[in-house]
Amino acid sequence: MRFADYAKIYVTAGKGGDGMAHFRREKYVPKGGPDGGDGGDGGDVVLVGNKQLNTLLDLRYRKYVKAKKGANGGTSRKKGADGESEYLEVPLGTVIFDGESRERLGEITEDEQELVIAEGGGGGLGNWHFKSSTNQTPQKSTEGKKGEERTIELELKLIAEVGLVGFPNAGKSTLLSALSHAKPKIADYPFTTLEPNLGVVKFEDYRSFVMADIPGIIEEAHDGKGLGIQFLRHIERNNVLLFMVASNTDIEYEYNALLNELKAYRKDLLDKPRVLAITKMDLKQGFTLDEELHFDDEISVIPISSATGFGVDELKEKLWELIQHVKEEQEQAG
Repeated sequence: MRFADYAKIYVTAGKGGDGMAHFRREKYVPKGGPDGGDGGDGGDVVLVGNKQLNTLLDLRYRKYVKAKKGANGGTSRKKGADGESEYLEVPLGTVIFDGESRERLGEITEDEQELVIAEGGGGGLGNWHFKSSTNQTPQKSTEGKKGEERTIELELKLIAEVGLVGFPNAGKSTLLSALSHAKPKIADYPFTTLEPNLGVVKFEDYRSFVMADIPGIIEEAHDGKGLGIQFLRHIERNNVLLFMVASNTDIEYEYNALLNELKAYRKDLLDKPRVLAITKMDLKQGFTLDEELHFDDEISVIPISSATGFGVDELKEKLWELIQHVKEEQEQAG
C-alpha cells in the first residue's frame, strides 16, 4: 500500500526549440545575410514548497508530468519563446530521490522554495551564428536539445516538534484531538490512523507547538511489517518523542518494544528527548497504577487520561520544557 506521504512520478522537461536557417530578403536587400533566430529553451519541471499542504495526495495520481517545449527561432534573429515550466507544489518536509539510483536530489523545507528536478533543453542556434569570412551564406542551424527525463520518488517527512510513538490503539489520536483542533479518525481498533495527522497544541499564554500523530507501529515494523517504515521515517524530524502506552497493557514490555523498533530503524533516534505517557488512566481505580515501573533509561513517566484531562496539563508543560531545551542546544550548535 502507498499512502499520501509517498508519490512516484515520471517527469520530462521541455525540448529546446530548433534554430532557424533563414536569409534576410527585403525589397531593397535582395541578398541579405543569414538572420535565422535561435530556438527558445525548454521548460523545467520544478518543485515548489507550499506550507498550506500536509500531504502528497495531489501528486499520487499524476504519474506523468511534462513541461512545454521551446518555440523555434524566427526571422530577423528573433529568438523563439521559452517553453513554459511545470510547477508542482509539495508540502514542507518533502525529500526527493531519483527513482532509479535512489540518489537524494534535494529537500523542500521552506515555503516557496524551488527545486529544479528536470532541466529543459537548450534552444538550437540560428544560422547567423555560423557566418564567417569564408562562408557568407551558411545553411546550418542546430536542433534544440532534449529536456531531462527521469523518474522521481517523493517522500514526505512531517515537520513537527513532538511525535507520538505507540502501538495501534494506544490513544494517540485521542490525545491529539484533546490537545488541539485536529480531528483525526478515532475508533477502538488497530490502525485507525492510516495517515499522519498534525495538530497545533496551544497554551492559554499563547505558547504553542506542533504535534504529529504517527500511525501505530507494530513489532518488526523496521522490517516492513504492518505499515512498516513508511511511517517510521516521520519520526526522524521530531525534536521530542512522546511514547504512549495504554495502562491496561504490559507497560514495560510495550515501551521497550517501541524502543527496539526505533533502534532497529535508526539508532540515533534514541538520542532524542522522550517522555512516556501512560494513557487511559480512567480505566484504573483511583487513576493509579497497580504496579511499580522500572526502566533502564531515565525517562519522565506521566499518567494521563485524554477523556478526563487527568495529567494532560502536566504532560504539555513537560513537552514544552523539552522542546525549549532542544532549541537552545540547536542555537548553541549552530
